[in-house]
Amino acid sequence: AEKKAKEAEEKKKRMEEAETKRQAMLEAQKAKQKEAGAKKASTAGSAAGVTDARKEMSKTKEQLNEEMKMALSIKIKPLELEGLDSDELKKKAEELFNMIVQLETDKYDYEQRKVTQDYELKELKERQKVQLRQKALKKGLDPEALTGKHPPKIRMYSKYERRTDTRTYEDRKKLYEGGWEVIRAEALEAMWKEKYDEWTKRPKARLPKWFGERPGKKAGDPETPEDEEGGEAPPPMEEEEEEEEEEEEEEEEEEEEE
Repeated sequence: AEKKAKEAEEKKKRMEEAETKRQAMLEAQKAKQKEAGAKKASTAGSAAGVTDARKEMSKTKEQLNEEMKMALSIKIKPLELEGLDSDELKKKAEELFNMIVQLETDKYDYEQRKVTQDYELKELKERQKVQLRQKALKKGLDPEALTGKHPPKIRMYSKYERRTDTRTYEDRKKLYEGGWEVIRAEALEAMWKEKYDEWTKRPKARLPKWFGERPGKKAGDPETPEDEEGGEAPPPMEEEEEEEEEEEEEEEEEEEEE
């Protein structure tokens, strides 16, 4: 029982501290609003309001009730009327009246802000609809195609068609696929087949002789006659090769003389 009482007191202290902080924040916000104006304050405090709303949504009913009780206990202070004169009672009544007036003015301001925000939201939604209609018209769609919750359906047939289309979605989808790319791929494949057939039908000739010997000839194989296909005499050497050979011979002769 003592532990529970201590925990309750600690919780109460925490709640009181949190409420005092919140009250200080509200007072600071009110002061800023008075200085900067209602419009600027509403735009600046929108992000903070969103985070506060998320925190409030995550709380349970019990937590909200406890916070409400703590806030009311801090705000509504007990009236100490014992030992007060008539003048003091009048002052106290004026203070309470001024507080009520202030609360009523705040309530009215918040209601008016809500009305203006609702009006601005409606205007923004109308602007968005107009932009979406223009976008749909540019794409050749129905004006109301993009204003709904879901994207527009893809029309796979003419809207002037009288007969019902019995084809499946896959068949209708493949109707508009391909085009120039498919034609080009078919032409390339036909060219490749022609070239490949020509290459396979080519005469398989033997390699020409090189310095009187056929390349790849093994020891003991008979010599191939020159009349056969691919057995002609070795091709004549070019002039550059002949010049190189002459230079090499001259260099060898000079070395021998030395």
